[in-house]
Amino acid sequence: MLEQKKTISVMIPCYNEEENARPIYEAVRDELRRSCPNYDYEILFIDNKSQDRTRAILREICAEDRHVKAIFNSKNFGQFNSPYHAICQTTGDCTITMCADFQDPVEMIPKFVAAWEEGYKIVIGKKTRSRENPVMYFLRGCYYKLIKKMSSVEMIEQFTGFGLYDKSFVETLRQLHDPTPFIRGIVAELGPERMEIEYEQPQRRAGKTHNNFYTLFDAAMLSFTSYTKVGMRIAEFAGFGIALISFLIGLFYLVAKLVAWDSFAPGYAPTMIAVFFMGGVQLAFLGFLGEYIMAMNTRIMNRPLVIEEERLNFEPAPDAEKELSCV
Repeated sequence: MLEQKKTISVMIPCYNEEENARPIYEAVRDELRRSCPNYDYEILFIDNKSQDRTRAILREICAEDRHVKAIFNSKNFGQFNSPYHAICQTTGDCTITMCADFQDPVEMIPKFVAAWEEGYKIVIGKKTRSRENPVMYFLRGCYYKLIKKMSSVEMIEQFTGFGLYDKSFVETLRQLHDPTPFIRGIVAELGPERMEIEYEQPQRRAGKTHNNFYTLFDAAMLSFTSYTKVGMRIAEFAGFGIALISFLIGLFYLVAKLVAWDSFAPGYAPTMIAVFFMGGVQLAFLGFLGEYIMAMNTRIMNRPLVIEEERLNFEPAPDAEKELSCV
């Protein structure tokens, strides 16, 4: 009796990737056929409501190759929900996640698979260098080190989510029911023993990156509110410290007045500076508190990760509950 081939799933999220959609499909397909000929495969694209020709190109690819599947979201559900949902829809014995812009090298696929066959349930790519903007790479490094020091969970430096996940871990992801999933933190917190393979991140092949200050800040706040208490602890300690300093200054002024120290006339400037300083501190920590509350509110509402508009090349659609099994 012939042994059934194992299946490798490759999940690729898309948003306005008309210049990269077909090249990344061809590169992944050719790499799988060349380096992993003893495996079956599926390539799953999930499109986050692209506004260019990405969907038309994906339709063409799906019509040409039954190994390729596609999910079209009804709107843009963000950089975390959409890929997470797609991982949960894969059917392979392992799932490899990678971006469509070629910043995750397809040459890493056979390395991931080889480590997986050695017994590792998770194999991730860890950036050692990057050809992106050096300032951005430096700031990312500072962020990773900062969140690693402040988190109760050992965060993984220079890890973007690019890696291979065994089907047993994918099943764990399906059972989490987290409406605001942060895959990098989940891998560090819940993942079994993993192997880290270093690589140099190339430049984006074509098109413009969709990351900006807001999306990067959103990612930073999600990791802070999900895996640290440090924001609120800083607010507590700062509050106690400022209250103590204010008390000592007030005591000093009281003593100065009682001894009739007429020559001591500081004027209004220190008072105004203190008022504005305290106002700024209060607003900053109110904002931090708001981030935690917003994260809690999103989890309490427990909305679906995504709403699908269409599926291509899937088997006959399961019932609605199974279709959104990862929400």
